[in-house]
Order: sequence, then structure tokens, then C-alpha cells
Amino acid sequence: MREIVFDTETTGLSPHDGHRLVEIGAVELGNKVETGRSFHVYVNPERPMPSEALAVHGLSDAFLAAKKCFAEECEAFLEFIEDSPLIAHNANFDFGFVNFELERCGRPWICETRKICTLAIARTKHPGAKHSLDALCMRYGVDRSQRELHGALLDAQLLAQVYVELTGGRQIGLTLGADARGEQALLQAAEPDRPVRLPRPHAASRDELARHAAFVARLTDPLWPVEAAER
Repeated sequence: MREIVFDTETTGLSPHDGHRLVEIGAVELGNKVETGRSFHVYVNPERPMPSEALAVHGLSDAFLAAKKCFAEECEAFLEFIEDSPLIAHNANFDFGFVNFELERCGRPWICETRKICTLAIARTKHPGAKHSLDALCMRYGVDRSQRELHGALLDAQLLAQVYVELTGGRQIGLTLGADARGEQALLQAAEPDRPVRLPRPHAASRDELARHAAFVARLTDPLWPVEAAER
């Protein structure tokens, strides 16, 4: 299964207040494993950078002035993401900016059904805890030592590791019983269109236990008593 984990940096909190996209970073997952393919681009926002945003990501007007605008980069971004599910932390924020920029280019929005929000998953799995990317990296032992400022590609790479852990790790789906049902509930919250398959029963039937006990009874000097096999 192909999935894309992505992050954005912007000039502010809302495109409806005149803020723009300045950076996109994305990494490709195949069956919850990073493939090594990524997408990264800086974008000229065609407006001044507020000091508050500059303090977050460090992308200055002088640096961004030589970059292309989103309209010149959007085709490469759309080719990279294809029709894959898109994973982001606080995904409404990132989807809002990307779709705003696409609309300005005369391109259709990315469908909301493709959205998977790791913030929503984290709130379900760890109620009452801190759910920032830094906090989740600490919880799952993801190395964030290189994260001095926010950066879209680095944050997407960190989030990819967090997402794998949030959804059960790389051996997702191998747990049984109540844990597996809880895992399925988390996946259903993240991917509402994904069919839920409950774990299959693996306990021996009474007939199987009786036949096993009869077999053990025929053994000479068994290492364990027949009573143990019947439990």
C-alpha cells in the first residue's frame, strides 16, 4: 500500500488571512516502510514574511525571493502524490493551504477522503497526553536531534516514523484479540473507507483438545502430564 506523509511551512495560520505556502516536504511509504523517495520544494509566497513565522522556520524573504511560485511547482507535487492517501499532523491545516494554492492555480482540490490526520489518531490513542510532533517523537523514541527549526521535509520524515508507530509499528496486524481490535479502531478512524477485518479465532476446539489428549496418553514417559495438555 502506497501512502504519502507530508508537511508544509507557511507565512501564517490561515490562507483566508492572506497567508501563503512557502515549503512542502513529502516522503513515500510502501506498506508502512519508507521507500527512499521524497519530494521537497521551497515556494516564493509573493508576500513579505511575518517575523512570527520567520522565527518558526527561518525562511526569509531574501531566501525565498529566488524560488519559484506554487503555480510553477504544483504539477511536480501532484505527480509525486498521485492518488495516494495523504498523512499529515493537524492535516486540516496542511490540506487547507495546499487546496487554497491549487484553487489559485485553477486546479481541483485534493479530496478530503484522502486525508489521514496523525493528530486525530494520537488524541484517540493517548488521551490527555501531549500530541505535538516533538512530544510524539519523544514517546516513540524517534530521533529529533536535527530539528532546531521547523522544516517541511525533516518534519515529514519524523512524522513518517511516528505514523508507523501510531498505527501499530511495522508488524501492524499481527497482534491478536483485544489489542488487534483496538488497532483496527484506530485504523478505521484514520482511514474511514478501509474495511475492518477482525482477527480470526486461533484457540483449539474441544474436539482438537480431546484428540491431542488422546495422542499424548499413548506416549511413553511424556515430558508433560496429560492434564497440562487439557488446559
